[in-house]
Amino acid sequence: MSAGSNYVRRARESFLVRADARLKSIEDIQDAVVATRAGVPVRVRDVGDVVIGGAVRTGSGSRMGSEAVISTILMLVGENSRVVATRVADKLVDINKSLPPDVFAEPVYNRSKLVNATIATVEKNLIEGALLVIVVLFLLLGNIRAALITAAVIPITMLMTASGMNALGVSGNLMSLGALDVGLIVDGAVIIVENALRRLAERQEHERRLLTLDERMSETIDAAKEMVRPTVFGQLIIFLVFVPLLTFRGWRARPSRPWRQPS
Repeated sequence: MSAGSNYVRRARESFLVRADARLKSIEDIQDAVVATRAGVPVRVRDVGDVVIGGAVRTGSGSRMGSEAVISTILMLVGENSRVVATRVADKLVDINKSLPPDVFAEPVYNRSKLVNATIATVEKNLIEGALLVIVVLFLLLGNIRAALITAAVIPITMLMTASGMNALGVSGNLMSLGALDVGLIVDGAVIIVENALRRLAERQEHERRLLTLDERMSETIDAAKEMVRPTVFGQLIIFLVFVPLLTFRGWRARPSRPWRQPS
């Protein structure tokens, strides 16, 4: 069988030692011949006692100044960290029921708290950003209805984004939601609404009367048609900025050079 025999440290690296033998029990080790004296084999049991010992200690953990056993739960690729952390916490409750009275297991670091705090921060930033954009739109456009129409793009965009993320299985996290630019979302809507206001004001000044509903509809449609090409062109330029990010393949460890026996 192949048995692990700890490791040997050389040049700041640990090299695992493997023993290839046919030893399957303590008795096999005791009967192993280590030397011969006057034709008489000397076995391991003749020079010492063979017992099962503990592994070499490579580290230690502490809690509140006292020694403790620390374990780490590894999450599979593609899993939801908050769901996994919740399941682990529930499992610890069952494990504690089977432990001795003086031994207990408790989470030292629960990742779900960080995830919940991150989501709350993202939600707060999105709400504050949307309100700030509405205020800025009202101050610049000078029309509360135009500002509300432009700001309506924000919840509509978020609804479409959430629908697409749910359909594709993309989780909401700091990377997928925290990088949203509210100003970028309403950029195209601001251009179209501002152009519509300009055309409506010029038409009303030219007619010297209030415009009818059909006239307002016609001017609004013409204003949108005028700005479709520059708006799409501007959005494409912004998208092209993020195209290089799609070429990233992730971090890969550099292969280590083979160790050589020093001469």
